[in-house]
Amino acid sequence: MTEVTCDCIGCEIVKIKDLIRQTVWGAHARGIVVGISGGIDSAVACSLCCKALGPERVLGVNMPVSSNDPADHDDAEELCRSMGVELITVPLEEVRSAFLAAPHITDTPILRGNIAARLRMTTLYNIAAARSLLVCGTSNKTEYMIGYSTKWGDSAADIQPLLHLWKKDVFLLAKELGVPDSIISKPPSAGFWEGQSDEGELGMTYAELDAALISLERSGGIPANPIEEKVLGFVKYSMHKRAPAANLLTT
Repeated sequence: MTEVTCDCIGCEIVKIKDLIRQTVWGAHARGIVVGISGGIDSAVACSLCCKALGPERVLGVNMPVSSNDPADHDDAEELCRSMGVELITVPLEEVRSAFLAAPHITDTPILRGNIAARLRMTTLYNIAAARSLLVCGTSNKTEYMIGYSTKWGDSAADIQPLLHLWKKDVFLLAKELGVPDSIISKPPSAGFWEGQSDEGELGMTYAELDAALISLERSGGIPANPIEEKVLGFVKYSMHKRAPAANLLTT
């Protein structure tokens, strides 16, 4: 995958719009449902779906838990209002708390965040099935390659329009698509716990991650410095997240 530049950003948007249209038409679906977190990835995915299908065929769903910053909900509302997209809110804290109170369930900050991610995908698929919609994923290539996602949570979807884009490319598209600056400028966060940030948890910036991953891709996976060695470790450790479930099925 070549990097997106300002010169080719329009062509990239056209390609993604075509992917969205063909996927929805091929499934005979009425449109798309996308989880709107208030972050940049879901904002760009939502905007692309609107441009491909029209806002009337896109449904946004905000699914807060107690660890989410209330400002994220405000940003989700502003985004959908600016695009003419219906936004519904499904609070999930009570559901998560009930699950965590069940016998034999382990509660740690990471596992609590994973539960929220999987509850969100359960919610989106329930809504999608009831309304004949497809679930739009919001994963980008940077996070996909290092396994920064929850299996069968945010990694599950019917379409992943951003999966070929590095995080820096997502920022380029956000500016081109007119995503509100309040979303573009905020520190990326999965919201797993209060005050959590992606870069703080990963121990490096997205710029460093992108540079290392692009260099590793070009070198055939041979690291040239300590940062690339660390990132290569992320890639290797998370291979199971990108592979199908182990099986003995033959065709």
